[in-house]
Amino acid sequence: QVQLVESGGGSVQAGGSLKLSCAASAYIFNNCEMGWYRQAPGKERELVSTRSSDGTPSYADSVKGRFTISRDNAKNTLYLQMNSLKTEDTAVYYCAADEWGIGPHRDPHEYNYWGQGTQVAVSS
Repeated sequence: QVQLVESGGGSVQAGGSLKLSCAASAYIFNNCEMGWYRQAPGKERELVSTRSSDGTPSYADSVKGRFTISRDNAKNTLYLQMNSLKTEDTAVYYCAADEWGIGPHRDPHEYNYWGQGTQVAVSS
């Protein structure tokens, strides 16, 4: 049973923009904190952005000022708007969710829900 589905990845030149979407089941959207991770080749999975249950966003230092997390409650969808993309943003981006929260205080292996990932490739 697929509960998180990402879309919106692709190839873009440096300086360009992409908007990722994560469509969630109603249960996840209404009961879990959600966030975005990414994993570049040969690197560990990295926390990119989260949105707490009270709506407070947080961002990795590497994306602050360039990425924006948001959600559409009518569509049960989490978004990640990525502007001013850099080659180092190239990675597979994953949507994650868990009833007990998402963030640097948690081990990602403990999260209950992950999407399948969407590839983002930024060329110079």
